[in-house]
Amino acid sequence: MVRMGYTLMGEQAGPRQLVEDAVAAERAGFDFAVASDHLFPWLPEQGHSPYVWTVLGAVAQVTERLPLVSYVTCPTFRYHPVVVAQKAATVQLLSEGRFTLGLGAGENLNEHIVGPWPAANVRHEKLEEAITLIRSLFEGGYVNHDGKHYRVESAKLWDVPESAPPIGVAVSGRQSCDLAGRLGDVLIATEPKPELGRMFDEAGGAGKPRIGQIPVSYDPDRDTAMRRAHANFRWFAGGWKVNAELPGTQAFTAASQYVRPEDVAEQIPCGSDVGEFVEKIRPFADAGFDRIALVQAGGEAQSAFTEWASAKLLPALHDALG
Repeated sequence: MVRMGYTLMGEQAGPRQLVEDAVAAERAGFDFAVASDHLFPWLPEQGHSPYVWTVLGAVAQVTERLPLVSYVTCPTFRYHPVVVAQKAATVQLLSEGRFTLGLGAGENLNEHIVGPWPAANVRHEKLEEAITLIRSLFEGGYVNHDGKHYRVESAKLWDVPESAPPIGVAVSGRQSCDLAGRLGDVLIATEPKPELGRMFDEAGGAGKPRIGQIPVSYDPDRDTAMRRAHANFRWFAGGWKVNAELPGTQAFTAASQYVRPEDVAEQIPCGSDVGEFVEKIRPFADAGFDRIALVQAGGEAQSAFTEWASAKLLPALHDALG
């Protein structure tokens, strides 16, 4: 069975709205929610980027059944892995076991503020060491570590959940899939590429869950939906190998200046045709993803989207994708 998720996209909404949107998503029948962890929005027009860990704590208190996922946290630059372990343990306790810690190697956009942005292989080295540290801390004892990238002296979590949060790892190629298969409990991706799942399986990920994510733009008027998708997601056309390297919102604005609304609409379902939404979401299910998170474009459009999704889209997706 494919589970459908809702994205709390902090880049396009403030913290109070995100909490309200989570309540609406649970009421609408979404199976889980993921939340972005950014310091900057992708584009200036989006205009937001609250601290997601405060939002997750609030969401944990106002929802009852909705599983939550950080999508994704970089535990190697802005945050030290020991601090990430403490945050994740706390959210797991607040949510009574509903939290999955999604981790990734980060993007220059959000991490450059604390120093130089290294090559991908160094980022993956740091991520692997961070995951090892976080798992050790989840066991509840004192941790000492003298590694290549981190030194930890007598660290300990004093509030440890009975069940540690599963760890998801974001992937985009061979190196990250190998890391995810070996060290992760869940695969996380934003592209419906079957080869990602195959590489994940080869590295030890066979049988583990995999979460995908796709932007969508609902509006009764297709032109409005296309304009909203273009305003919020034209940066998406660059692909992750490009998106991970650009240093700021102005860089994304420049890189996407020639992307047209119709170009975005080729990738993202726009309007209110349920059939179009199903067909553009289907590739994730065909590629083996058993959980798919939808990202509605535009903070102002969330309420209308969740109402429409509850009445029409979610039933159609469950019927079509199983």
